[in-house]
Parts: sequence; C-alpha cells; structure tokens
Amino acid sequence: MSPVPLFPEPVEPQDGGGPADSAAELAERTAQDLRQLAGGPLAWFPQLLEAMVAIGSDLDVHRALHRIAETAASLTGARYAAVEVLDEDGDGLRDLITHGTPPEDRPAAPFALRVPIKVRGELFGSLYLAGKPEGSAVRAGAAAVPFSEVDRHLVRVLATEAGIAMGNARMHAAARQRGRWIDGAASVTTALLAGPESGSTAEHALTVVAEKGRELAEAATGAVLLPRADGAMEVVAISTVLPEPVRAETFGGAIPPESPVMHQIHAGLAVFSDDFAGDPRAISPISRHYGPTMLLPLRSGGQVLGALALCRVSGDPRFTHLERTLGTQFASQAALALVLAHRHRDRRRLAVYEDRDRIARDLHDLVIQRLFATGMLLQSAQRTAVRPDVKEDVGRAVDELDATIQEIRTAIIALQQEPPEAPAGLRTRLLREAGAAAEALGARPSVQFVGPVDARVGEESGRALVTAARRVLAELAPAAEPARVVVDATVTLADGRDGVRLTAAAGGDDGTAAPVVWEGPLQP
Repeated sequence: MSPVPLFPEPVEPQDGGGPADSAAELAERTAQDLRQLAGGPLAWFPQLLEAMVAIGSDLDVHRALHRIAETAASLTGARYAAVEVLDEDGDGLRDLITHGTPPEDRPAAPFALRVPIKVRGELFGSLYLAGKPEGSAVRAGAAAVPFSEVDRHLVRVLATEAGIAMGNARMHAAARQRGRWIDGAASVTTALLAGPESGSTAEHALTVVAEKGRELAEAATGAVLLPRADGAMEVVAISTVLPEPVRAETFGGAIPPESPVMHQIHAGLAVFSDDFAGDPRAISPISRHYGPTMLLPLRSGGQVLGALALCRVSGDPRFTHLERTLGTQFASQAALALVLAHRHRDRRRLAVYEDRDRIARDLHDLVIQRLFATGMLLQSAQRTAVRPDVKEDVGRAVDELDATIQEIRTAIIALQQEPPEAPAGLRTRLLREAGAAAEALGARPSVQFVGPVDARVGEESGRALVTAARRVLAELAPAAEPARVVVDATVTLADGRDGVRLTAAAGGDDGTAAPVVWEGPLQP
C-alpha cells in the first residue's frame, strides 16, 4: 500500500516552475533564493553548500532524499522533516522518507511548511517541515513558531537542488535499465541461434524467452502463450518463482478466445493491468494468482506468433511506463529472434537432409550395384564349379553378400528418416530400439523391413509393435553373431486379416536360440 502524508498541507507554490523548466531556469531560481538570503546570518552557508554537493553527486535516490530531509531539519531547526515522493501518475504517494519526530497534533498552516520538488517541470513530490521550536535550540516541550522567510528560501534551494539531483538519478537509473533490457534481448538472440549442442530446440527457445523476460521485468512469472486452433492462447513455456502448484496450474492453462484480452493480442496490441486478478478483462482462472501484469504480443512481419506474459503478484509495484515500453520492445525482439531461430533450424535440417540424401544415393547407386554384380558373378561361378566344397564356399559368399546388401538398404532407410526434432516414423522408432539394445547384445542388431511398414501399419498397432520390439530385444541373449530382426508388413494372420510380423533371433539365421515372433493386425 502506498504511504500517506502524516500532515497534509497546501503545497507552497514556487516562482516559475512550469512544465518547460530548463536547467538555466532552475539555476536562476536557485540564485534568486540565495540572493534573498544575502545579508542574513551565514552560519548555515557551509552546511547548505556541503548538502548541495552531496545531493548532486549521489545517485542513490533514497539516500539522497534522506540527506535532504536531514539537512532541511537541521538548517531550519524543525523537529520533523519528510520527503513525500509521488507515484508515477501523481495521484498517490510511492515513498515517504522522514527525519525526526512528527508532532502529535496536526500543525496549523503557519506552523508547517511544504515546498514542491519538481523534476524537469513535473511534480516529483514535496519537502514537508513541521515543529519549529521557539528560540534557536530544539527543546523538548518548546512551543512551535512559524517558519521564517529565511527558512522558506533555504528549503526552496534544497527542493530545487533535490529536483536536479533526482532528475540525474532518474536518467542514470533509466539508462542502466535500458542497458539491462538490451543485453537481455541480445542474450536471447544468442541462445536461440545456438547450435544443437546447446539444446536449442523449439521448446528450449520459448523457455529462454519466458525466463529472460521474467528476470528483466523483475516479475514472479514469465510465460509464452501460443494460439490454439479454437482461438485461445495456451501457456507452452513458463519460468516462475511461485510454488509448484501455481506453476502446474499456469503451465498448460489458456486464455479463452472470448476474453477481451485476446482481441487486443490478436490485433497486435499490448495489454497492461495493475491487478490482473481483479481485472474484468481477465476471465481465465489462472489470473487470480497475479497482480501487475503485461501481456505483450510476439509479433513479426505483421503476424502475431503468440504472446509473452510477465506477471507480478498482488501487492508488488505496478509496471512503470519505462518498463512497459522496454517490455514491448523486448517482446518484438524476442519474436524476431524466434523467427530467425526457426529458420536457422530449418536450414540446418535441410543441410542434414541433403547430406543424408547424397550418402544414401551413393550407397544405392554405387555400393549396392557393385555388390549385386559381384553376387551374380559368384552365382555363375557356383554353377560351373565341379568340387562340392567349392560350391559350398561360393554359396556362403553369395549369402553373405545378400546379407550385406540388406544391411546397406537398412542404413539407407535410416538415412532417409527425419532428424530427431521431427516426429519419428515407425521405421525410425524401430531402428532406435535396435540401437538402444546394442550395448546389451554386444552389437547393433540387423534390422530388415519387408513391405511399406510406415504406410501400412496404423498408429496404435505401431505403438504395440515398438513395445514388442523393445521386449523381444531385451529377451535375446548376447551371441557371437549380431542379432537379426525382420519386420514384415505383408503377412496374413490366422484369422485372414492383413498383419505385421516381428521376428527376432540371436546370432542370425544360424543362431542357437529359437526366433521370437510377435504378430499383430495392421490396423487396431
């Protein structure tokens, strides 16, 4: 809750002070106040100059304001001094810095003094003084007296200097904040364009945007929402410091299409709310966990790709105008980075496809053709051989060539499968199961496909086939020769239906173990 002034009084107007105040005008006003003090006692002058130097060189806003209150009380003899800092909209207090003991009763106007503090022509707050005792010493129980003209000029000098110092501090803080957001956007782009060795997948990219946005906005939750077919937007990536139940509810939650928030996001407009839980536009159940919120469209090339939600909890400070501007710019940069990362991954995938296609083409056009020609020559030699042992040896050589050709064809099929990021086909999943069993079996099993496995086997039967392959391979015992797996999608089951058969045996066709067979229908 914003602090409230203890003793509200009318703000004493300053000379000038319009919205077009310049540094020269502020300096002239300070000089005028100092000239009004000429001829009076100069005991306060060293302390005033020391305070002006300290305030002007201090970039810590809270410490500088406390120094202003302390100096004002010391120079005027007031028992109580306070600096009231207005919020960004000027309709409430954001901070209250006090020095001394406040008077028990509200002092009358002549016995209290309030001077406005302006930053570049805009009202920043006020410097309030009360409880000036009678006489030069601050005595307990002493009667209060009105502040003098000298006091007024001293406080005006401090207020003007405070406005200059606060303006410099604000500029410094804004520059640092802009730098943080710029560095954050650059780090997001770097992370999204990183190679596959860094885990730069589509899911990882969205999580990076959510996490970095949350850190920069000093929010409790950062989430990326993507559109669904029904027009809603669903949370697909999240970074939060809130408890696990809140995270679990938020992740996968959606903003329904009938929400007014969705109309603005789809139109490419940002949505800002000081209290998302009580905002009538927020009709999603997950909004009850959050207070100040920014919903920023991820827009690139005139197309809304999704939205970035940056949420604080109820009671946290609302987002400033600067934070809203920087958040909107960050979302635009993040959307562009997501598009670039997607294209980057597409180029890498295309390069993999081209390389695999070249290898598969070379294997098919060169190696298999040569092996096939060699096999034909051996079969011809086998027919003309006279000695039985020579015929037998040549026959074994022909069988080995046939097996080698089948192994190469399996390798060609594996090369033609999509990279791991893309949804894997049935052949690819079966080859992965064979690769996973290689360590237990001592060698990678040989996998042979008969018929259009991917085209004929349905999704449910395919899952059952993969499960059966995992179980069958786990049951095989290691052998000197690699295990052999045959997947045949051209068989007919005992009930007359078209089916698929999985046959696996350790040690190839001549293995000592009996083959393990699994059968199932092509469609469930």
